[in-house]
Amino acid sequence: MAQVFDGPGRPLRMQEFPLPHTLAPGEVLIALRLATICGSDLHTIEGRRSEPTPAILGHEGIGEVVRCGPGRDRLRESDRVTWSIADSCGACTFCTDYGLPEKCHRLFKYGHATTADGHGLNGTYASHLILRRGTRIVPVSDVLTDSLAAPANCALATVTNVLSHVPATAASVLVQGAGLLGIYACALLRDRGVEHVFCADPVPQRRELARRFGAEPMACDAGSAAERRERIRGAAPHGVDAVLELSGDRTALREGVEHLRVGGIYVLAGMVHPDSDLGGITGEQIIRKCLTLRGVHNYSPHHLEEGIAFLERTVDRFPYADLVSPPVPLSRFEQALELSAQRRWLRVAVTPEEPA
Repeated sequence: MAQVFDGPGRPLRMQEFPLPHTLAPGEVLIALRLATICGSDLHTIEGRRSEPTPAILGHEGIGEVVRCGPGRDRLRESDRVTWSIADSCGACTFCTDYGLPEKCHRLFKYGHATTADGHGLNGTYASHLILRRGTRIVPVSDVLTDSLAAPANCALATVTNVLSHVPATAASVLVQGAGLLGIYACALLRDRGVEHVFCADPVPQRRELARRFGAEPMACDAGSAAERRERIRGAAPHGVDAVLELSGDRTALREGVEHLRVGGIYVLAGMVHPDSDLGGITGEQIIRKCLTLRGVHNYSPHHLEEGIAFLERTVDRFPYADLVSPPVPLSRFEQALELSAQRRWLRVAVTPEEPA
């Protein structure tokens, strides 16, 4: 069974899909245990971004191996696993020479394809998912619950990629946004040993959550700009070593450039939407401060492996359980969307079965 999306303004509908009797080489049939609702899917449902339809949305999830096609000899039935958000060929220029499999010429992204593509079971808002040959599949340790592991193959793996561009010597970093990307960034930076991790967000509850994940939280309304400047300069007199744009708010860029030290790096990952014109900064600012601007979109498979290893190592250090809601059954998906709209949780969980 799956929830099928037919387009903005139309209710999602439950549909039954037949499971294949045979699998092609490299394919894996997964029984989904739990999925989480990413903000990008909410944007699709609301019509703020366009995806082909009809489709099974959803890309964050965790499941168990049911059956494997030829060539997946390392996997066994009932293995609990997660997987890379995208399937890549491994042979094109982007996969090899450029080291960007997330930009593969034949890229396939789960939750972004129609039900006519392949077996049709392409998204996580379903009871089953079929993984393709070029998808990295990562075992998940029993120390991680389903809800802790489910968002890792999107938000956490992406932030792991973001932090790979922050110099190991960085002693001060400003994180813009305390959504799930920002919260993971705070935890990763503190685990790395960064002395000052500032996190700016307009929502008090999210700032408090950032504090619990090791950050020095700051409000980010216009009236508190002087206070932010004073706090950052008190800890980093020359400016912070890096700024991470994880809020999706283009108006934050001007202040981010201001807070960077000469020679600092600005990593942009949140503004994956049309309202992202960078008119708030100038070429002169970038040149005179010798800044590096780096865009990050999704991740390579090794970032997912590193993210899962990080979760397993820090599971008792940070309050990850507070990030994801109790699960809502797939049959009541509209209720899960309503819960997402309330923004009490950074992720709302969906499970194929009624919770026990």
